[in-house]
Amino acid sequence: SNGCLPQVAFFIQDLKDMSDETHLSTEQSCARTSPRVSSPDVNSGRTHSDSQSPCTRSQEAVGLTIIRQRKDFLAANSARRVATPGFVLLVRNRDDGSDIKRLGITVTKKIGNAVVRNRMKRRFRELARQLIAPDGISGADHVLIGRAGGVERDYATLAQELDKALKRAKS
Repeated sequence: SNGCLPQVAFFIQDLKDMSDETHLSTEQSCARTSPRVSSPDVNSGRTHSDSQSPCTRSQEAVGLTIIRQRKDFLAANSARRVATPGFVLLVRNRDDGSDIKRLGITVTKKIGNAVVRNRMKRRFRELARQLIAPDGISGADHVLIGRAGGVERDYATLAQELDKALKRAKS
């Protein structure tokens, strides 16, 4: 008595017809490649030196190398420490004969969520490009540790604090 029964009967009949697969072709009409797989010619123009990460190259272009290993951060932790309201600057002379300035940035989860931490790290990277690259200590590791009030501080104030901290670390 329900109006849906004829539709259900049609659907069941269609399923029975589909079970007979002899009328379906097993070959595809054209060979398709997955859009997610790149062709071998896509990267043929790249040289081997282009395989470095872009962040490292951009930092090296301004005279900084990124610190990535935990042991380097721990070594810097026992070095000269200059505290400011927005961050703590650690400066460690490596004494390895190299004049390369290295940069490390640390912002803990105590500061805030990922959005806040990433914003603070971006500000620190830009400060490092402007101040540590030209005025930092050659042959030293520079580590910036974010503090709770750092993300709310004005960028110009942070720049002044970093300039003062670098001068104190040099003396």
